[in-house]
Amino acid sequence: MDSTIHKANALVIDGNANARSLITSQLREVGVGFVRSVTRLKDARIVLENSPFDLVICDYHFDGHEESGQDLLDELRREQLLPYSTVFMMVTAEASYSKVAEAAEAALDGYLVKPYTLTALAERIQAARHRKRVLRTIFEAIEAQDFELAANLCLERFQKRWEFWLFAARIGAELLLRLRRHEEAKELYEAIIAAKTVPWAKLGVARSEYAAGQLAQARRTVENLIGEMPDHADSYDVLGRIHMDQGDLKAALETYRTASELTPGCLLRMQRSGTLAFYIGERADALKILERTVASGLRSKLFDLYTLVLLALMRYDKRDHKGVRHAQDAMVRQLERASDSRRMTRLHETIQALIAMQEKRSADALGHARSLAAELKRGDADLEAASLVIAVWIRLAAADLQLTEMEDVFQSLAMRYCSSHASTGVLTAMAENNETTVQLLKSAHGKVFEIAETAMKQSLRGNAQASVEILIQQGGQTRNAKLIDMAGSVLKRHATKIETAEILEAEIAELQERWVKPLGSSTTRNRASGGVALRTGGGPDEKAAPTV
Repeated sequence: MDSTIHKANALVIDGNANARSLITSQLREVGVGFVRSVTRLKDARIVLENSPFDLVICDYHFDGHEESGQDLLDELRREQLLPYSTVFMMVTAEASYSKVAEAAEAALDGYLVKPYTLTALAERIQAARHRKRVLRTIFEAIEAQDFELAANLCLERFQKRWEFWLFAARIGAELLLRLRRHEEAKELYEAIIAAKTVPWAKLGVARSEYAAGQLAQARRTVENLIGEMPDHADSYDVLGRIHMDQGDLKAALETYRTASELTPGCLLRMQRSGTLAFYIGERADALKILERTVASGLRSKLFDLYTLVLLALMRYDKRDHKGVRHAQDAMVRQLERASDSRRMTRLHETIQALIAMQEKRSADALGHARSLAAELKRGDADLEAASLVIAVWIRLAAADLQLTEMEDVFQSLAMRYCSSHASTGVLTAMAENNETTVQLLKSAHGKVFEIAETAMKQSLRGNAQASVEILIQQGGQTRNAKLIDMAGSVLKRHATKIETAEILEAEIAELQERWVKPLGSSTTRNRASGGVALRTGGGPDEKAAPTV
């Protein structure tokens, strides 16, 4: 064993008291300095979210639970909650060996088949820690957020077939996706497949295509993979995102339901399923799913507080006053941990508005509604903020508390946020079948696409400058990120043909700085579904509503 093993701390996760005791004593015998143990995966998730460990030993099967140790590992990796420096090893019975061995090829550091000897345990730990040391420079670059350096180190190791080249290639492909080098990522995934066919590499090809905007091609790729491996849950995450972007919320819901059935303990997939059920009007199912997420994961960092708002809305509609109060109490407890978060303040104010309405405090309800609408004037206001405004104002109107400025507010937010089938679908769902509002949202969606089409026609006719100027003018007026970003894309493509390119570039940069949320913000930062997550930190404001 390496000379620093006495400084290591370990976590043992096993539901069997005898097994826990045995593994704990074995770890101490090989020299591990500190060992902690837990009995349930739910508890392990909370512990690992809040404390880093050098070594985790986890049983694969837990009696009486559908969730497995592999499900825990997948979720921790996917959601950036397990540092690369942590060694995660699985203990399995012979019956589940094949599943664990397959997983080990991708993200697992090692596995032990029961019964095993102390020598076998020591050898596996030593081998895993050796790999961590060999790849240390890559991990250090990631921790320092020098993703260019980390990607180059991975590519070099893959190309030269140095030790652990396959593992490095997977990390490198994830980094290339993060750096928006989509084609290079796709080429690397395809090279991995050619060298050694693995499911995560095939899914990586689909993710690269999706990131590059090639939705139809990405859908074909991931559907073929699901055909080959129908139990590969990460594939359904990518397919669900594609369905969302194509505006097919029902298909997205069915896809996420399948993923949830495959991994019943996954909190994020439950939240996505519940949120989508809310959007398409299956409120009874949504209520049941989201209440289950509160019961199982309210203390988890993966729990999204948007869930509490959806529950409050449904309970308000059912005249469940006590239920709305429960959501309020849970939100207040979370606010105590991050009171400076504007997002959490907006979510809390939404529930406060509902309580004011149910208590017939009209002035307070109107005040909260107008405060939420005022948030939309901020540059960092997102689709979620717009959805909260619609949800509250629609209920005010239903309670005969009509705000005179409602149509103007809705028109403004519609022109800003109805820029895709997915975003328009979310806002339409929040309108609760209010025909006037639904038509307004759909009309705005059409107008945004008309503006984009008019601009592109100018570009195709050889008048790129007019195209950019239209997009800048309309983007600034509507604050629509799609139009502003399109202006930047057209200018970049035709810069050499536009005399005032530098002036236009400065105008676009100013609009992007003011109205387009940067990569990494709550509406644009969606972790790479099915991939190895890159642990880069982040606070409570980084969490987005599960499906927007």
